[in-house]
Amino acid sequence: MKISATKKCGAAKTVVAKKTAKPAVAKAASKPVAKAVTFTVHAEKGKAVYVAGEFNKWDPTAKKMAYKAKDGVYAATINLVPGEYQYKFVIDGTWCADPENVNSVQNDQGTFNSVVTVK
Repeated sequence: MKISATKKCGAAKTVVAKKTAKPAVAKAASKPVAKAVTFTVHAEKGKAVYVAGEFNKWDPTAKKMAYKAKDGVYAATINLVPGEYQYKFVIDGTWCADPENVNSVQNDQGTFNSVVTVK
């Protein structure tokens, strides 16, 4: 946001300068707000299931998913700032694209990564 002010004389000029400076400082200090994103995948109970992606440097064991017996899925929630993220599930050591997400991109391994967009 561009803030402009007209020049004034004396004390009024100082007041305008202070008001102009505060929004600029507040804007510079503000950070994007992270949003909770829940990833889910169907897999047999007892499997070792993780979610890996750009948000955790593709570490295949960084985010373990918990089995939710009521829903019959593994789930994990990650706080992500707005943006687009590629990810995959790692089920018992096997990398898998999200079968329920049609948004994907081809990777340099010749397979596909799922894509989630956080707004």
